[in-house]
Amino acid sequence: MRIISKLMPASKQKLVVSCIGVLALMGFLSFVLFEAAKAEVVISDNGEKQTVETHTNTVEELLAEVGITVGEHDALSHNASTPVENGMEITYETAKQIYVTVDGEKEEYFTTTDTVNAFLKEHNLFFSSKDVMSHDQQTQIEDGLHIDVTKAFQVTINDGGKEKQVWATGGTIKELLKEKNISVDDLDEVKPKLGKEISKDTEVSIVRIEKETEEVTETVAFDTVTRNDSTLTKGEEKVISEGDEGTIVKKYEITYENGEEVDRELISEEVTEESSNRVVAVGTKEIEEAPNLVSLSAEEPNDEDAEESTSTESSSSSDSSGESSTATSGGSEPSGGKTLTMTASAYTASCAGCSGFTATGINLNANPNMKVIAVDPSVIPLGSTVWVEGYGTAIAGDTGGAIVGNRIDVHVATRDEAYAWGKKTVQVKILD
Repeated sequence: MRIISKLMPASKQKLVVSCIGVLALMGFLSFVLFEAAKAEVVISDNGEKQTVETHTNTVEELLAEVGITVGEHDALSHNASTPVENGMEITYETAKQIYVTVDGEKEEYFTTTDTVNAFLKEHNLFFSSKDVMSHDQQTQIEDGLHIDVTKAFQVTINDGGKEKQVWATGGTIKELLKEKNISVDDLDEVKPKLGKEISKDTEVSIVRIEKETEEVTETVAFDTVTRNDSTLTKGEEKVISEGDEGTIVKKYEITYENGEEVDRELISEEVTEESSNRVVAVGTKEIEEAPNLVSLSAEEPNDEDAEESTSTESSSSSDSSGESSTATSGGSEPSGGKTLTMTASAYTASCAGCSGFTATGINLNANPNMKVIAVDPSVIPLGSTVWVEGYGTAIAGDTGGAIVGNRIDVHVATRDEAYAWGKKTVQVKILD
């Protein structure tokens, strides 16, 4: 103003001052009008609110004015091109970076949600209640949060022959069995081993093993022993004492697998009663063959024998009421049977040196009137029942050194009867 006053006359100076005053007034009025035209907006920046007055036209310009840069994953309540209006409230949320690792595979996510549960729903991530998650679903989201998830899988457990499916998320077989309350005894066999890590393809087999002891009482058979006895005829046997069975108690260890017996091991045995042998006496006495008296008399006799034989034969022929008639009584001839014509002589068991026993063991001394004939076994089998003409029904129970072929000796009680029989041709029928 001092400069103006020096250079310009007073009238002009007043004019200039007036113009300046007008301009100032206009500027003031413009300022007042400009300030009055500002929009008042509330901005919530990650939960912190501020009120700003702005002449910007769009939300994007407003946020830039206040220094907010909206990222790709950030949340903004209004579209960036939305016009700014007085009294509007703009909400801005910065996205947080989240890492989710599922069974070792890592993925990156961004979210503006507050909890893990809300984040999973936002990204359509669904996990089973059997899956293992590193964070509770109500955990608050923080930038850089890492969420680890191990998904559950089914494992087959064959427990003693009974199969069942269980859920697992890893660990060892021992840990799995403990988690499922499956106990294993020291004898039980687990495959794979308890320390092995499980996976989706793991099949666990438990063989339940039990061991029991069992006592079994068994009988012990007796042995039969023989003793030679010279008082018995060779081939004859006699029981001296009957045998008695013994008893033995055996203790076994029995192994069961899944309830079935797979092994039985004898661990001890005790004899509780001894067995006693059966004793049998076996005869060794040789049987002397009875001589054929008539056969001898039928050969060339000496004078005394010839006289005796002639006298006897004469007596036999003339006296039918004596003992000789009994010896020669044959009875009626039976029907049937094989008939042989044979030479018959007679013998007795009472001769000197005779044992009195036949070849089949018949005691003729005890049975002097028993009808027995000596035969050639190749012609008449021993033991056969025969009928002899003039003698009757008899047993083929003896043999003789001179009895060969179609020849027999008939047994009589006395030497006199033997000589009375003499030697003759008779009909013999084999009855059986």
